Amino acid sequence: MEILAFGVQSDERPLLEEAFRAARPEDRHDIRCLDVFLNEDTAPIAAGHEAVSTSVNCELGGRVLQTLATGGTTLVAQRSTGFNNIDLPVAERLGMTVARVSSYSPHSVAEFAWTLAMAVNRRIVRASNRTRDFDFRLDGLMGRDLHGRTVGVLGTGRIGEAFTRIAHGFGMNLLGWDAAENPACLDLGMKYVPKERLLAESDLVSLHVPLLPQTEHLLDAAALRTMKDDAILVNSSRGGLVDTRALVAELRAGRFTGVGLDVYEAEAGLFFLDKSLEVVDDDTLARLVTFPNVVVTSHQAYYTVDAVGEIIAATVRNVLDYLAGRRSENVLAPAPART
Repeated sequence: MEILAFGVQSDERPLLEEAFRAARPEDRHDIRCLDVFLNEDTAPIAAGHEAVSTSVNCELGGRVLQTLATGGTTLVAQRSTGFNNIDLPVAERLGMTVARVSSYSPHSVAEFAWTLAMAVNRRIVRASNRTRDFDFRLDGLMGRDLHGRTVGVLGTGRIGEAFTRIAHGFGMNLLGWDAAENPACLDLGMKYVPKERLLAESDLVSLHVPLLPQTEHLLDAAALRTMKDDAILVNSSRGGLVDTRALVAELRAGRFTGVGLDVYEAEAGLFFLDKSLEVVDDDTLARLVTFPNVVVTSHQAYYTVDAVGEIIAATVRNVLDYLAGRRSENVLAPAPART
């Protein structure tokens, strides 16, 4: 069988191809890697392929899934933990199996979130741009010690826990918010509080929750106004957790020491692509990147050789499980039977 993989990055391609080559002889299958993302325009390419593999910025709405099903696709193996880009009820109605990567190295994202936090706190981008022009002044580069200050972690699962461990190493006061308390975070001294209190008291707020209907715009205009004027905000989870228009309004008002964003709620069709020679008509993003205290990166927090290797290994297992008729915790559709 040949698996058709959409949205494969150049660094990812050799790892993906080698993973399928390294399988046992009876488990070896060909994989064809495409750099284009799956959407309504590219879906017909998959005709004749029983299995496709997708990335988080592929579009798998009802029309795309119908095109895939008509072409004979019965497996979608998503190379990510998030799956808000897939219309699961439609996939199930069409008899398709959908699997994701339920977990991978939490350290990749947690460490990158801290990279963003430190970059905006210590004005690293501004300093680097200056020194390229041999401008070695310190004006405007003053940051703050994080030791002794308060960090608020929204979402304390595996990634939030890893982020919290780093915060503990900095000697910060730890506040958490989640539906369930993480014993490991409690052991580090984290205090769980309501979201409003966390936002009001934190010098640094970091988001580590999934994007669900109940978490969309978790940080809306009202929530953002609750935060300290000199707070730092980091989002390395999902763009839709933050109301970006409201965030721009707060930044225009001169609020926040810094904002580090690895995700953006309208990133589909932009992130992972070279748009440098085009006019980008997203006025909100265009305004966002002009603020000197904002750093925007292109959804790269997960992008380490360790994490990508784990994602690819899980994707291979998902394909093999599907062919063998096995079901794992990675399967999203068909939905598990209710008990």
